Amino acid sequence: MPYLRLALCVLGVYSMFLLWGVAQERLSAPFKTIDGTSEAKFKSALFIGTCQSILSAISAYLYITFRKHPKDSISQCLGLEPAPISKDKVDHKTNGAANGTVNGSAIASSSYTRALLWKYFQCSVFITSAAPFGFASLSYISYPAMVLGKSCKLVPVLIMNVLLYRRRFASYKYVVVAMVTTGITMFMHYGGGSKHKSRADVPSDNPYANLIGITYLLINLAIDGATNSTQDEIFARFRGVTGQQMMFWINVFCTLISLALALLPLPYVPVIHESEGGKPELFNMLAFIRAHPGVISPLFQFSITGALGQLFIFETLQHFGSLTLVTITLTRKLFSMLLSVVLYNHRLTLGQWVGTAVVFAGISVEAIVKRRDVHAKRIAQEKEKPSIKTL
Repeated sequence: MPYLRLALCVLGVYSMFLLWGVAQERLSAPFKTIDGTSEAKFKSALFIGTCQSILSAISAYLYITFRKHPKDSISQCLGLEPAPISKDKVDHKTNGAANGTVNGSAIASSSYTRALLWKYFQCSVFITSAAPFGFASLSYISYPAMVLGKSCKLVPVLIMNVLLYRRRFASYKYVVVAMVTTGITMFMHYGGGSKHKSRADVPSDNPYANLIGITYLLINLAIDGATNSTQDEIFARFRGVTGQQMMFWINVFCTLISLALALLPLPYVPVIHESEGGKPELFNMLAFIRAHPGVISPLFQFSITGALGQLFIFETLQHFGSLTLVTITLTRKLFSMLLSVVLYNHRLTLGQWVGTAVVFAGISVEAIVKRRDVHAKRIAQEKEKPSIKTL
């Protein structure tokens, strides 16, 4: 049964995110109008993110309610209450003391909920801010370059953990960061400029296209690093939180933030708010969809595969741990890159392939060392069990 579950998780992650990557790259290309006389790009990463966050929140809620225990309340299922106080600890106290404990517990529960929701909100702000930069980078660099960059989340996560939470890491992690940075540098250096990009929407006459694309990608990765480090802080500080609960609340807040930004008549801001003329971006994007109906299919594919893919990721994390998940997502990104090269006719030089190998070798070192450490801990725990039983 565990092997069947693992096979289903691997199949789910691969199938959903391979299709998700294809749809994402398609959304970055121009779409023709109904009459076929002109074409334009769908520029609203905000609208794309809103569609995906809505479906992701719905998927997470359905998953949570399907898996919940019949005696659990909705509030408990959604992770808004701390672990309950043991009944024995209250029964031995006097009634007055017990009332004080219950009232104190209620205050603690309220404080717990506010603090937890605030952390979820912070993650949502980071995610909503990061997505437009990742999407905008596809206008200047190829999708394989973006996938390779996104595979290097270890770098910003490590940096943000050090800067925001003053955490320290093992020395091998800095070696991995150096390998990843070297590989990315090689990939960009041996790219040969825009002549290797076969996409028509990439501005081949812009000598700074690579620089702009890399800058957008670095901003995206830096904010992603803040997101991941904050998620690590949530799991460390709020012990009872599950991945599905985090998925639900973060996507709820992402939906609310995105809808607010899409409905407000904000001025034009490059990358962040692409609507011109001070009009709400939501109305402009709906008008774009009516004029370019070809965008509907990849937009729906992107949203639904992203939502379902997250469920498979959290299912893998819950039952098989982060090491198995790292292995699955690492190989998935490699296949996403290869699939993009085949489908969209990207041309990679020998130097780019070597740079790609260096990056994935660095990430593999991280996975191998983690697996070795976890295996050693499990052996130590197994040795401790007999001594515990004899006590």
